[in-house]
Amino acid sequence: MITTSPVKPPSTLEDFLALPETKPYSEYIDGKIEQKPMPQGEHSTLQIRLGTTINQVALPQKLAHAFTELRCNINGRSYVPDISVFTWERIPKTATGRIANRIDTYPDWMIEILSPEQSANKVIKKIMACLEAGTQLAWLVDPEDESVLVFKPQQFPEMKSEGDRLPVLESLSMLELPVGELFSWLSLS
Repeated sequence: MITTSPVKPPSTLEDFLALPETKPYSEYIDGKIEQKPMPQGEHSTLQIRLGTTINQVALPQKLAHAFTELRCNINGRSYVPDISVFTWERIPKTATGRIANRIDTYPDWMIEILSPEQSANKVIKKIMACLEAGTQLAWLVDPEDESVLVFKPQQFPEMKSEGDRLPVLESLSMLELPVGELFSWLSLS
C-alpha cells in the first residue's frame, strides 16, 4: 500500500509564491490559500470593459494604468483584485523601466466584481486590508442588484446605484462613469 503525506500548507508568503499558479487564481490571506471563483459572463464583461475604459483615459496621458488579475503582495498577503489601478508614478518597474512582474505593493484603486458564489464579506475584508495598506479607492461591483459599494480610507462605504456617478482617482477626474452606463454593458440589446 502506497501512502502519501498530506501537502503542507505554505507557512509564508514566499512559500505560497513558490507554488505553481492556479486557474482560477488563488490568494494567500492570513496564512490560508483561498481560490477565487471562476469568472463568468457578467463578471468577465465588466472586468474587460472597466479596464479598457480606465486605460483609454489614463494611458495616453500617462496618468495611471489599469491591470486585470494582477497579483499584489501586501503585508504578507497575496491578493489578485479583478482590476488594480496604479497611478503612473507608482507603477512597479524594473531597473530598466519595464513593468515589473512581481508587484509587492497595493494598488491605488482596486475594483472587485462580485460573483454569484462569492462571499461579499470576504471581498470586503480584502478591500479593507488594501485600504489600510494605502489604497485610495475601492469599488465592490454587484451585477445582481446593479450597485457599486465605494470604499475610501477612514470613511464609511457609500452605495452608488442607477443615477449616480462613480468616484474615480483624483488624477482621473476627467473619467465620468455613471452606474447605469456600467451595467448597460451587460445588455446586448
